Amino acid sequence: MTDKAQEPKSSPASPRSAHGESAPQGSGALIGVVHRKALGCYDVFHDGQWTSCAVSSKLRKDLVLSTDNPRAERRQTTQVKRIRQIDPVAVGDRVEFHRAADGAGLIQRVLPRSNQLSRKAAHQDREQIIAANIDQAAAIMAAALPWPSWELMDRYLACAELSGMPALVCISKMDLADAEEIERETRVYRAIGYRVVATCALTGEGIEELRGELAGRLTALIGKSGVGKTSLLNALEPGLGLKVGEVSQATLKGRHTTSQPSLHPLACGGAVIDTPGTREFDFWNPGDMAPAWLFREMRPYLGLCRFGEGCAHKSEPGCAIKEAVERGEISARRYESFLQLAQ
Repeated sequence: MTDKAQEPKSSPASPRSAHGESAPQGSGALIGVVHRKALGCYDVFHDGQWTSCAVSSKLRKDLVLSTDNPRAERRQTTQVKRIRQIDPVAVGDRVEFHRAADGAGLIQRVLPRSNQLSRKAAHQDREQIIAANIDQAAAIMAAALPWPSWELMDRYLACAELSGMPALVCISKMDLADAEEIERETRVYRAIGYRVVATCALTGEGIEELRGELAGRLTALIGKSGVGKTSLLNALEPGLGLKVGEVSQATLKGRHTTSQPSLHPLACGGAVIDTPGTREFDFWNPGDMAPAWLFREMRPYLGLCRFGEGCAHKSEPGCAIKEAVERGEISARRYESFLQLAQ
């Protein structure tokens, strides 16, 4: 599975890299970072070497949590039928594995994650982990072809808020932009504290600024099919030579070119996880966190409603959030995105 032409010279410079890390003495195990996965095969990078790994039958049957987890008093196992995840191993995971004499590897356990970015799996009530142990998410939206969906952008940002990680708004294909619309919408995001970068892989606009935002961080790129995530990666790292798809002229929808997430180190010292594009993004919120909390501009108004925490911020009288929308303190469009998410 490993493409030797794309191997990095060293482990990505991420605060959560497993470069040079060792498993407990005497166990014979190694600790590495999952860079790519496809069809049950995982490419793990450890100490300058690649190992193509399978997952042990134990991990297939049980999700083994590390004793390093400070919240776990002892080693725990959970039966697979109780795990609401598509795959217990994600790109970005730090894993303990054994390497056989023939070079093949076997993943024994997944080490505790600092965070994870998830969505609801297509057609299933299960969690699909997009990436793990990341420093930030970069939500990519094309200025055109496919046309921007700001409600979808708000879902990406809410997903990052739920995971407790910073998020970057990146607009691609600025050569096709309706400049007035882009300026109007990105002004909303800047006003509530999100970083915004406008880019064009074709002209090079914003590429250096984007490179600066990615430097020294492990970033997950998320966005719908056809927005140009892979083109931006090729512009950032011309040597990657990743395959780029086109937008269908019949449907104006993007075609998938990235079918599985993959981690790519950057020359600027960071790394990115290129994730498969999606036409829909179903939100995964197993903890039932209040949707209003995921919209950062609404947080100052929580608890100020007439009905306190019982307010759904929809049609209730005396709702502080609705009143803030009416005063122009909260974007009416963002409020509509909140209502869609809260359904």
